[in-house]
Amino acid sequence: MPPKTHYARTGGVSIAYQVVGVGPFDLVYVPGWISNIEMMWTDPSYARLLTRFAKFSRLILFDKRGTGLSDRVANDQLPTLEQRMDDVRAVMDAVGSDRAALFGHSEGSSMSILFAATYPQRTIALALYGSFAKRFRSDDYPWAPTLEERAEAADEVERGWGEVSLAYYVPSRAGDDAVGAWLSAYFRSGASPAAAAALLRMNSRNDVRAVLPAVRVPTLVIHASGDRDAKIDEGRYLASHIKGARFLELAGGDHIWFLSQTADDVVDAVEEFLTGVRPTREIDRFLATVLFTDIVGGTARAAELGDTRWREVIERHHAIVRTELGRHRGVEEDTAGDGFFATFDAPARGVRCALAIRDRVRDLGLEIRAGVHTGECELIAGKTGGIAVIVGARVREQAAPGEVLVTSTVRDLTSGAGLAFEDRGPRKLKGVPRDWQLFAAG
Repeated sequence: MPPKTHYARTGGVSIAYQVVGVGPFDLVYVPGWISNIEMMWTDPSYARLLTRFAKFSRLILFDKRGTGLSDRVANDQLPTLEQRMDDVRAVMDAVGSDRAALFGHSEGSSMSILFAATYPQRTIALALYGSFAKRFRSDDYPWAPTLEERAEAADEVERGWGEVSLAYYVPSRAGDDAVGAWLSAYFRSGASPAAAAALLRMNSRNDVRAVLPAVRVPTLVIHASGDRDAKIDEGRYLASHIKGARFLELAGGDHIWFLSQTADDVVDAVEEFLTGVRPTREIDRFLATVLFTDIVGGTARAAELGDTRWREVIERHHAIVRTELGRHRGVEEDTAGDGFFATFDAPARGVRCALAIRDRVRDLGLEIRAGVHTGECELIAGKTGGIAVIVGARVREQAAPGEVLVTSTVRDLTSGAGLAFEDRGPRKLKGVPRDWQLFAAG
């Protein structure tokens, strides 16, 4: 569940914040241009990454004034870096944090740098991603856009707010319509079109070059080699001007770290930097046997029996399925309508469970069809998924009434288990490459 949102007061403004985790030190995440701390948790990958941070720290999230759930401000009175730095201090005071590490992203890096230089006694360490020292070009800083280019970008933002270019910000996810839709909604939830453009114009004048020599805390600068929004040379500039800073270059071109294919590498690097221990990735792939079942002709049967009687039949059907899952050490993963999705740690148990369900529900006047496959699964947002799950569902679609169909993988793995199979020949499974040899279990 997402953590509860609270508010801290500073200078007559309310700053939204959340706290999650009980680690041995505090970590303040300073987001980029625009954020919304409650929307962060609606994207499974973003939520998982924040949860990873919270496993080794007490993670403190907040929306800067003018964005997200914090108080909005007039577009002609946008906060300075100093005022936003006070927002960090106010949130830390509200949660009783005397000292914290800061992880700053993009524009949030500038504020994090200023905070670390101003309050070294309250800063444990500094980690930065996709960062820059200033936002428009000069002779001694030739990598940034010109001021005219930034002004044009702000005008484009206001005209087409909410249409985010993944090819520009997160090229590793370009073409993923679901990610694009979520990111657009995330930005819209953080600011209005005029406010977003005004913030971009304001951020264009940020310049922390003079502050860099005053940063005396351990610093890690992470940057993607092909970042189009903040060039790799800008990250190198920061690392070379902060005494003792480490520089880590990641492959790819993603400016938005939390949607990047290298996002876990970012968390790994920050965790190792702050704790001194290289994290071991959680095992999220495993071998399993998947079983899919559904009732054949359920709609017609429901119409025949009527709603009340059909509900009773479905309840008895579900009870039978769950009883057999328990007997065969199956795990119910999901149920929708009259269908079940379950997993097993051995293929023979999955097949026997399917056969037992088929035989028992016939006493209810029902026929089911079932599909069984064994393959590598993965945990996606806490749920079992992956190609093996898709194959299992497609095998069920090929089954005739009363038939338990299995793949050749299941047949081969259950050799010697006393199960009988009849060859049903090769089949094409929707959305799955190559032909699959299927067998009916007897």
